[in-house]
Amino acid sequence: MKNPLACYHCALPVPPGSRFVTPVLGQAREFCCPGCQAVAHAIVAGGLESYYRHRSEASTSPQALPVPPADEQALYDRPDVQQAFVHRVPEARERTGPGRAEKAAGAPLPANGGGPDESSAADRPRSRASGLLQRISAQREEGTDCGHATVAEVTLLIEGITCAACGWLIERHLRGLPAVIEARLNLSSHRLHLRWDDQALSLSQVLSEVRSIGYAAHPYRPDTATEQLALGNRRSLRQLGVAGLLWFQAMMATMATWPEFNLDLSAEMHTILRWVAMFLTTPIVFYSCAPFFEGALRDLRARHLTMDVSVSLAIGAAYIAGLWTAVTGIGELYFDAVGMFALFLLTGRYLERRARERTSAATAQLVNLLPPSCLRLNTDGQPERMLIDQLRLHDQVLVHPGALVPADGRIIAGRSNIDESLLTGESMPQPRQLGDAVTAGTANVDSVLTVEVLALGPDTRLSAVVRLLERAQSEKPPLAQMADRAAHWFLLVSLLSAACVGVLWWQVDAARAFWIVLAMLVATCPCALSLATPTALTAATGTLHKRGLLLTRGHVLEGLSKIDTVIFDKTGTLTEGRPTLRAIHRLGALSNDDCLSLAAALESHSEHPIARAFGRAPLAAHEVVATPGLGLQGCVNGRHLRIGEAAFVSALSGSAVPKMPDEPGQWLLLGDDTQPLAWLALEDRLRDDAAALVKACRQRGWQTLLLSGDSSPAVFSVAARLNIDSARGSLTPDDKLAVLQQLRAEGRTILMIGDGVNDVPVLAAADISVAVGSATDLAKTRADAVLLSNRLLAVVEAFGLADRTRRIIVENLAWAGLYNGLVLPFAALGWVTPLWAAAGMSVSSLVVVLNALRLTRIKTETADSSPAESSRAVSA
Repeated sequence: MKNPLACYHCALPVPPGSRFVTPVLGQAREFCCPGCQAVAHAIVAGGLESYYRHRSEASTSPQALPVPPADEQALYDRPDVQQAFVHRVPEARERTGPGRAEKAAGAPLPANGGGPDESSAADRPRSRASGLLQRISAQREEGTDCGHATVAEVTLLIEGITCAACGWLIERHLRGLPAVIEARLNLSSHRLHLRWDDQALSLSQVLSEVRSIGYAAHPYRPDTATEQLALGNRRSLRQLGVAGLLWFQAMMATMATWPEFNLDLSAEMHTILRWVAMFLTTPIVFYSCAPFFEGALRDLRARHLTMDVSVSLAIGAAYIAGLWTAVTGIGELYFDAVGMFALFLLTGRYLERRARERTSAATAQLVNLLPPSCLRLNTDGQPERMLIDQLRLHDQVLVHPGALVPADGRIIAGRSNIDESLLTGESMPQPRQLGDAVTAGTANVDSVLTVEVLALGPDTRLSAVVRLLERAQSEKPPLAQMADRAAHWFLLVSLLSAACVGVLWWQVDAARAFWIVLAMLVATCPCALSLATPTALTAATGTLHKRGLLLTRGHVLEGLSKIDTVIFDKTGTLTEGRPTLRAIHRLGALSNDDCLSLAAALESHSEHPIARAFGRAPLAAHEVVATPGLGLQGCVNGRHLRIGEAAFVSALSGSAVPKMPDEPGQWLLLGDDTQPLAWLALEDRLRDDAAALVKACRQRGWQTLLLSGDSSPAVFSVAARLNIDSARGSLTPDDKLAVLQQLRAEGRTILMIGDGVNDVPVLAAADISVAVGSATDLAKTRADAVLLSNRLLAVVEAFGLADRTRRIIVENLAWAGLYNGLVLPFAALGWVTPLWAAAGMSVSSLVVVLNALRLTRIKTETADSSPAESSRAVSA
C-alpha cells in the first residue's frame, strides 16, 4: 500500500489486486488498467516496442485522455463537416511504366529526425504502397480512369505526447496503414500532418488508430489570428533566406573590387562587378528590408523613434551610397554592409516572431475546452448528435455520464455529480439536481442529465473568465515602458549627433561629410544592442525547453530575480490530480483484500474519478445505484453493500457511524446491511518533485502560499507536508485574484504556478506565471511559461539559469554600449570608415551571440539537488 508498483506504460501506481500483464521487450510488465495494457499490446503487436526502449518520459495514461463517443467520431466522416479542415488534392500517377507507388514500394520511408530501431517496421511503407497499387489496379480492371487519384490532407492535434519517442511511434504506426501516404508530426506544436486515401480509410478510423497506441487526436482548426501569424512567420523566413543568400553573393562581388584583392581586374570587369553587386543587393533592400522601412514610416507618423528609424536610415544611406558608386565609379561599394545589416537584424526579428507564434499556437487550442459535439433532443424528444456550433438558445441537450456539458444551462431533468475542477479547482465533483445551473466545460459524473441551453459564445461563464484575465493583462509592464523610453532617447541622441557632425564636416570638407555621417549611422546602428537581450533569452529559452519548461514570454528569466512570493495551486499542480487508494482500515472480520474486492465491484459501475483508484473488479456487482453526493449501493454475491459518505453507509445497517481514523486523506466507508466493514483512505498523490520545488523557493527567502478551490481538508494537509507558509481553500477565481492584488498592494512581486481555468486570472495578473503540463489550454495561453512534462524541477533549474541569463544580458548590453560609445567619436573624427564601422558592428554582434550561447550549457537538476547546487550547475 505504501509503495505501490508503478505502471510500465504511464508510471502511475498499480492498484492492489489488479493483474494486467503484457510481455514487453522480453519481460512480463505490470499495468495499472486495461487501457494501458491494451495500448502496450497494440504497440508490441505492431512491431514498435522499441518505443519503450527509447522513450525518455513515462507515457500518458489512456484514462487521462478525452474519450469521444463513437457517433461523434462518425461526424468527422461527413463531407459537410470535413470542409472546415480536410483538403483534397489530385495525386498524379503515371499510366504506364513504374509509378510512384511502385517506386515507393522499394524504398521505406525514414522516420523524421531518426528515432528508435526501425528494422521491425521497415517493410510498412511497402505494404502501404502495395495497398494503393491494389486499389489502382482494381480501378483499371473496372475501366476507371486512375490517372489522377484524390488524396486527402488534414492537420491533427495530438494529445498525450511526452517525448520524442512518441513522435516516432505515431509516425511509424500511421505509416504502416495501407491507405496512409504521409504522416509527419511536429513535436514542438504536437500537430500531425497527414495525407491519406480517404476512400480506403475514413478519418474516424485514423483517429481510432491513433487512440489504439495511447494518444488522442482531433482536427486542428486555427483561429484567424494564428493563421495570420503563421503566414507572417513564413514571410519573415523567406525574407531572411533571400537576405542571406544574396548577401553572400554581393559580398564576393564587392570584395573583388577592393584594392587588397583587385590584382589584375580590368576596368570593364570592375564596372560589371559593381553593377552585379547592385542588382544582388536591390532585392535585399526592397524585399527583405521592407518591414524596417514600413515600421520606420509608421513610427515617424506616430512621432515616436524606434530602432526601425535608425536601421532604415543606415540601410537606405548605405544603399544610396552604393548606387552612387556603382553609377559613377567614385568611392567604395557598401552593398555588403547593406546585406550584413539585413541578415543580422532579420535574424533577431525572426526569433521574436517564433516566440510569438508558439504563444499563439496555444491560443488556437481553446476550442478543446468544450466538446466538439453534443446530443440535442429533437422535436420528438429523440437525441441526435450535432456539432456544438449548431446549438441555439433554449435547446435541450442530453449529457451522459463522463461527457462534458456543452453550454451554460439549467438542469431540467435528472440529478448527478458535476466535476467542476476545470473552472473552480474543486477536486471532488459537486452534487447538482433539478433547477441547478451547470457550466460549459464541466463534466457530468454519475447520471444522465437533460440541460436547457441558456448561454452561448461570449455570454458563457468561460468567456467571462477570459474577459477577466484580459483585463488583468491590459497594463504594460513597467520594465517594457522603461526600455521603450531608453531606446527612444538613445536613438534621438544618436541621430542628432550624426546630423550635427555632418553639418560641421560639410563646412570643413564637404567631400567627406556624407561618408562620415554614413560611418556614424553604421557605427551606432544598434545591431548588438538589439541582439543583446533577444539572443540571451532565446538561448536560455531553448535550454529550458530541452529540460521541459517552455517560456512563452521573454520577461520570465529577467523577472525571477525580483520574486519574493510564490503562489501554488493544489490539484493538478502540486498533486497529480488522480486519487489513489492509500490505506484500508478494516472494522470487521473481512480481510483487506476482501474489502477491496467488494469496493472495487461497486465502484466499477461508476464514472466518478474516485472509481479509478480501486482498479479491476474481481467480483460482479448487481443493482448498483448512485446517490449523488453520498455514494453507491448494490449487491455483490448476495450481500447488500454501500460505499461512500459515513452516515449514508451506516444507515444501511442502522449502526452508529464509526470513528474516522486520525490520518490525512479522504475517507470512504464500506459497509453492508449488518455492519460497517472498512474505512478506505484515498489520496491525491503529491508529485515526486513538489517538495524540492517548495524547498527551493523557501531557501531563496520567498514566501509561499497555497490557494485552492478545493474545500476539503487536503488543502491544509498538503501545505503542512510541503512546509508551505500559508494555505487557503474554497476560493473562486475572483477570490484568488483578490488575494494576489492584496499582496501586490503590499509591494510583493509574485510568481504563480497553477493549472485549470480558475487559475487563469491569477496566472495573467501575476508578475510571472507557470502552467503545469497537464494544465488546460486556456491556462497555457495566459501563462508566461509552460511545464511540458510536468517535471517541477525544471522550474528549479530556471531559477539558477535566470541568474546567469541576467549576468549575460548585462554583459551584452555593456559590451554593446561600450562599442557604440567608443566607435562614435572615432567615426565623427573621420578615423573610422563605413567599411570598418560595418566590420566592427559585425564583430560586436558576433561577440554578443557567442556570449549568449554559453547559456546552452546546463546540467539536469535532480530531486535531491539543492537550489544552491542548481545555481552552481547552470553557472558551470
